[in-house]
Amino acid sequence: MKMKRKLIWTAVVAGSISIGLIWGQFSGNQIDRDAVAAAEEQFGIELESQMVLVDDVWLHVVFAGPEDGKPVILLHGYPEFWYAWRGPMEVLARAGFRVIVPDQRGYNKSDKPRKVEDYRLDELAGDVVGLADALGYEKIFLAGHDFGGLVSWWTLMLYPDRISRFAIVNKPHPYARAEDTTGDDTISWYRTFLRMPWLPGYVARVGNWALLAKNLRATSQPGTFLDADLDQFRSAWDRDGAIHTMGAWYRANAGFSLTHLDGHIAVPSLMILAPDDAFSSIERGRRSSLFLQDGQVLELDAGTHWVIQECPQVIGDALTDFFSQP
Repeated sequence: MKMKRKLIWTAVVAGSISIGLIWGQFSGNQIDRDAVAAAEEQFGIELESQMVLVDDVWLHVVFAGPEDGKPVILLHGYPEFWYAWRGPMEVLARAGFRVIVPDQRGYNKSDKPRKVEDYRLDELAGDVVGLADALGYEKIFLAGHDFGGLVSWWTLMLYPDRISRFAIVNKPHPYARAEDTTGDDTISWYRTFLRMPWLPGYVARVGNWALLAKNLRATSQPGTFLDADLDQFRSAWDRDGAIHTMGAWYRANAGFSLTHLDGHIAVPSLMILAPDDAFSSIERGRRSSLFLQDGQVLELDAGTHWVIQECPQVIGDALTDFFSQP
């Protein structure tokens, strides 16, 4: 009798988990939304959307500003896509820059390679210079935020001769992290979770992407992620299984080695630090300036990790001023 009850209980638990996973998958299903049209309406600018072949990967890229303007490539982080940069894009475009914002590989409309190793930092940095090559640019201005910031650091260390000026928003230098004995791992538990195979993507879908949406709103200033904007993100997360390949970035780069790269940066650099970043300590950001031979640090009076969406005019103005310097 006890064995029978145990089998019944096991079957009930297994069935409940299965139903939960199936429901979670269906609850995350999204319609196809036009983020380009939404950004154009929100900021009153003209955007251009293209698929660009970079080596053997097709990247979805959104452009703004005059075609003959100096090129600025902006890299988004997790769990965002090009749309996160729409506000600063408008400021830079009106200042005359040619603004180039890709969905990085694994995200939204860009290709999603199957192998985890295809998302290593060397590959992601290669996409940046490969995109510049595909568009005919020998040198570019580069800015990154969050994981896109880490890709930017990596690109700068591997290809310093391709970058004219470099700006980073809320992402410390990787050497600063390596030298930190306390660090921000205690407030970045999500990294460990995202390194698990398949499970994070399934959990994320539950309740119409409730966990991701709640996290974005809980760690940002009120009103940053409006319902309409979150719908754009939900659509991007759902597109062609993107939520799983987005997480592959973390699995591919767990414990990456720094020993083969010189961390000192000679390219003129700007670090923008927000005071209320829940995912990266401002002290580590300040320490990053030690690796900049020609660096500036801008500490904002307000803002969280998501400051490029909270204060797009402030970020756009800072980038415009910096990239306009001789």
